[in-house]
Amino acid sequence: MAKTATKKVVVVGAGMGGLCAAIRLAAAGLSVTLVEAQPTPGGKMRAVASDAGPVDAGPTVLTLRAVFEAVFAAAGERLEDHLTLIPQPILARHWWPDGSQLDLFTDPAQSAAAIEGWAGPKAAQQFLRFNALSAQLYQAFEAPVMLSDRPRLGGILANTLSSPALWSTLRPQQTLARQLAQSFTDPRLRQLFGRYATYVGGAPNRSPAVLALIWQAEAQGVWAVQGGMHALARALAGVADRLGVAQLYDTSVEKIAQKAGRVARVILSDGRALGCDAVVFNGDPAALEQGLLGADVQRAIPRAAVHPRSLSAWVWSFAAEPKGADLIHHNVFFNANPADEFGPIAQGKMPQDATLYVCAQDRALGPATGLQRFEIILNAPAKTTLCPHEVLECRAKTFSPLAKFGLTFSPQPPDTALMTPQGFATRFPASQGALYGRSPHGALASFQRPTARTRLRGLYLAGGGAHPGAGVPMAALSGKHAAEAILNDLTLA
Repeated sequence: MAKTATKKVVVVGAGMGGLCAAIRLAAAGLSVTLVEAQPTPGGKMRAVASDAGPVDAGPTVLTLRAVFEAVFAAAGERLEDHLTLIPQPILARHWWPDGSQLDLFTDPAQSAAAIEGWAGPKAAQQFLRFNALSAQLYQAFEAPVMLSDRPRLGGILANTLSSPALWSTLRPQQTLARQLAQSFTDPRLRQLFGRYATYVGGAPNRSPAVLALIWQAEAQGVWAVQGGMHALARALAGVADRLGVAQLYDTSVEKIAQKAGRVARVILSDGRALGCDAVVFNGDPAALEQGLLGADVQRAIPRAAVHPRSLSAWVWSFAAEPKGADLIHHNVFFNANPADEFGPIAQGKMPQDATLYVCAQDRALGPATGLQRFEIILNAPAKTTLCPHEVLECRAKTFSPLAKFGLTFSPQPPDTALMTPQGFATRFPASQGALYGRSPHGALASFQRPTARTRLRGLYLAGGGAHPGAGVPMAALSGKHAAEAILNDLTLA
């Protein structure tokens, strides 16, 4: 501790990775300054105003609760003293154009029973086999990938050698879509579990089969956060404040400067210079590679670590009175043919027919009436330019299909309630609108994502664009990896 007590760290970005890194570093005794360009913490975990109160405009649910309990514990705090988490007994309600509807649960036996009543005993047995396979995948990859500072191939091989059932999922040509075609005869179940590739910005027909493990992360439990997901960011910022982290909001970084081959200072847009021994960059790593943080750090990561880009989204966030469908907190309205969604997206176009995710924020505790808050998400290609007709087309491809399911909103949201890929590109520099960093497409994608340590001494990465990848729990783990790397490196320096 003596070697690190006087060390200074600047964390650039108050997203989930940056907040978690700042907390762990401050708890270890380092002097930490957190710099954020936006007026509030959270990064993509943000909220916008509505007539019914703040409505989430980013992540909507919390999974892998233990990851966040560990962050609070590192600061000597308890999560439950700062947040109220509401367990969701139904993980998600799924709807199809043929009129069928399916709920899934944390208990696999309960899900199997629901599937049997919906599609027959064969489908239920196929689900139980798939659930067991995805559980084995999760166990095989958790320690050597998610909980490790970098993907460790030896650990993966050691964990899978004793599980022959996993071998087919590791073949380079085995996509998630192919795995699901082998697992399920009912195309609706293939479509349902294929959507988990979109959680990390991929298409099921181009993402590796190992992404089936994402189902397990959700099956372990889903919680809504009372007050919205942005309340988690505010709670973490409060913990950081109590630990003495200096937090500068509405403050942009002009560049990160080095001296003698290591990070030396962070230059703010107002000209101030923050001297430091280490920097955690919690922005899109592509900003470094594109030179947006200055020439001194442009070669800190290779281009292959940030390209090609992941998917983006069109996101509606608004308040309205719904009618028709029996919504829960987490709802998915599928289209008739996945090719009509992912085919056009692969060409950089709007889906011909999109799957629609609807978060009914005020249904976390059960049925609600009157004006309620909603977030609706459509998958999209990463883009930086907005076509004149795109907003109107997005509106038509959102609310007309939902009306066919019987779901309508009064009033419909204004155009200003829509966040576009171009809007994300502006808000998150160098992202090109991609929400999940590097694309997960390809068998080796997880090995190409940048890790916490960069080529430049003293510069570290955290956030969904860094290892272990996209998603709120993974971003939190990236902050842990960055903090541990800094503490280890400064102790050895």
